[in-house]
Amino acid sequence: MDGGFLPSALDLARFQFAFTVSFHFLFPAFTIGLASFLMVLEGLWLATGRSVYLDLFRYWLKVFAIAFAMGVVSGVVMSYQFGTNWSAFSDRIGNVIGPVMGYEVLTAFFLEAGFLGIMLFGLERFGKRLHFTATCLVALGTLISAFWILSANSWMHTPQGYSIAPDGRFMPEDWWAIIFNPSFPFRFVHTVTAAYLTTAFIVGGVGAFHLLRDSRNAGARRSFSMAMWMAAIVAPIQILIGDMHGLNTLEHQPQKVAAMEGHWERQRGAPLILLGQPDMAAEETHVLLEVPKLSALILTHELNGETPGLKDFPPDERPTDVPLVFWAFRVMVGLGTLMATLGLVSLFLRWRGRLYDTRLFLRAAVAMGPAGLLAVIAGWVTTEAGRQPFTVYGLLRTPESVSPLASPAVAASLLGFVLVYCVVFGAGIWYLFRLFGQPPHEAEPGPDENQPIRTSGITPAPAMRHAAGGHHAGP
Repeated sequence: MDGGFLPSALDLARFQFAFTVSFHFLFPAFTIGLASFLMVLEGLWLATGRSVYLDLFRYWLKVFAIAFAMGVVSGVVMSYQFGTNWSAFSDRIGNVIGPVMGYEVLTAFFLEAGFLGIMLFGLERFGKRLHFTATCLVALGTLISAFWILSANSWMHTPQGYSIAPDGRFMPEDWWAIIFNPSFPFRFVHTVTAAYLTTAFIVGGVGAFHLLRDSRNAGARRSFSMAMWMAAIVAPIQILIGDMHGLNTLEHQPQKVAAMEGHWERQRGAPLILLGQPDMAAEETHVLLEVPKLSALILTHELNGETPGLKDFPPDERPTDVPLVFWAFRVMVGLGTLMATLGLVSLFLRWRGRLYDTRLFLRAAVAMGPAGLLAVIAGWVTTEAGRQPFTVYGLLRTPESVSPLASPAVAASLLGFVLVYCVVFGAGIWYLFRLFGQPPHEAEPGPDENQPIRTSGITPAPAMRHAAGGHHAGP
């Protein structure tokens, strides 16, 4: 305890970062895929001339504008914590992480910001080709943003290309090694693919919702069909990517994998514990349901392969909350399995000609709409909680990274964040659901292009006087 009845400043700072990151992660996980979906829709419209693709583009463009704005705001707020709650962390690794995050702003955020206005409001003003180019560049910007952010995060898991100065600061020695660190390729592909699946299931859920009301709605049918194609093709691929990412984690962070599996002892032919409860005090997992030898087969690709246990490592190098890692991993895998199953069922129904009118399946698609968002949060919890007790794996511990603040100060900022987020983002999410509740229409209107456009520092007074026909002498 660090402030009477309050938890320690470290625990409060960790919870605040977890809260803000979780909130922020929801929006990029959606907009990365949605930007690419909009690019595909506009490309199909230009290639085929079919108005349904333009209608869907305009429908989802309004959603993208709101989600993108909330993602930007939540990301800016989150980054301030590096200087407030985690100043020691920023001081120690700022020379490595700072430039990488700066590259994200210079190469991705500027690209997105520069062409977002054309994408939102320029279809009638700039022509089809330039507008499509802007849409492609915004989609590319989201991927470049993910590239740099995930590179920085991956370096914290598998650091290389650095030296440590006498004062304890990490100094860059090889930028190629820093950026393309061992876990980055797997984490990048796994996360981007998860973003595409997240978007597919939101789009599919919205389409299914409107098909339950009107099975003849052309926009709902087209968006639902495209979403189910994505689910059927990408979800099984994501399972394979996840397997490769898991093998990479086993190589570089074996104690995290042991916590994910709930194994305390090194063993051959380890079972896959489907349901259980890790007991950190007793150093054992109370097994409720398991499949013999399946964990060994998944991790080593051999039935009698040898897998690590948590007891292989000193207690102060094990994840600090094994049950959290264990269950978050199961939530992620369980949701991924359900998504792959829904995609495969959609192929069967498509083959039978019943994709759009099987009401039970449509209800299941609506229920699975938020599955991707829940899965990416569960995956993030697995990754980050499994890295504890380190911020830079094996090199910098979390207690060494926190700012020298008292608990009441961190608690006050945490309370402020929670209240503001609930009001501001609650309103934004409510508005998104209002947009989801409106079915796609023929000749769907896009964002209003007739709103006044103002540059920062320019007041609307001259334009208002001109519109009114009035005159004014003086400054």
